[in-house]
Amino acid sequence: MATFEPRMGPEVYKTFAIVIPLSTHFRPATCAEIDCPDYLHGWKIRIEGLPPEMVHAAKHSGRRYSELQVTAGETWLVFEAGQKCFRYTEHRTRLDKPEHFVVHDGDRRGNPRGTRARLHQRAADWQEHFAEHQQGLADAFQRG
Repeated sequence: MATFEPRMGPEVYKTFAIVIPLSTHFRPATCAEIDCPDYLHGWKIRIEGLPPEMVHAAKHSGRRYSELQVTAGETWLVFEAGQKCFRYTEHRTRLDKPEHFVVHDGDRRGNPRGTRARLHQRAADWQEHFAEHQQGLADAFQRG
C-alpha cells in the first residue's frame, strides 16, 4: 500500500477510527470454525527448498500425509483434509462485542497536543461527528 507524507503537522489533523481490538473482540478458533481452506480441502508442501528441521517437523507433526514424487527434485507432502492445519494458532473468530467508535486529534504520527480521545457509544453519534467535521472543512475551504 502506498503511503504519502502529509503536508502539515499532525496537530492539524483529526482521526476518526472504528477499532476492533484483537485482544478483546476475538478469541482463538478452530480450523473448522473458520472454514480454513487447508482443513476443508487439504494442503501440500514442497519439500525441496525447506530447511531440514521444517521437513522433520511436518513429517512428525502427527498429521496424516502422503509423499508425492512428481519428478526428480520435486517432492510434495500432501496432507489430508479434515485435520488441523499448520497455522491453526493464528485462527481467530469475532466475539459479539460492539466496535469502538473513536475520534482523536492527530494522525498516524501521533497526537502532539496529548488531548484525550473521544469514544462514542453509538455508531450514529460517531457518524454525526464525522459529518459535522467534514462540513466544517468544506465551509472553511469555501471561505478560502
